[in-house]
Amino acid sequence: MENKNPVEEGKSIAWLSYLGILVIIPILLQKDNPYTKFHIKQGLALLIVSIIWSIINFFFGFIPIVGLIISLLGWIFLMILSIIGIINAIQGKEAELPLIGKYGEKINF
Repeated sequence: MENKNPVEEGKSIAWLSYLGILVIIPILLQKDNPYTKFHIKQGLALLIVSIIWSIINFFFGFIPIVGLIISLLGWIFLMILSIIGIINAIQGKEAELPLIGKYGEKINF
């Protein structure tokens, strides 16, 4: 049985880390793979920011027009971060997500 490169082995599942609660799949299946672990941490940071944004959005959502604009911009930003993460994971890159990626490295599990 040949040993696979951690990046090649992890690419098939690391991208799931950026789809919210689906981060649990890579955690359960490949948390010992260093490539997958990097993307799990980035995905967890994105999930935490998304939860925080949901809470903040709950309070700003009641403001007519401004609340809608703030909400929409926040969700677009989070979606763009998710897409960036998925593309990086599929391409075999270990690149931090803009603005929030540095917090992902501080996550230990």
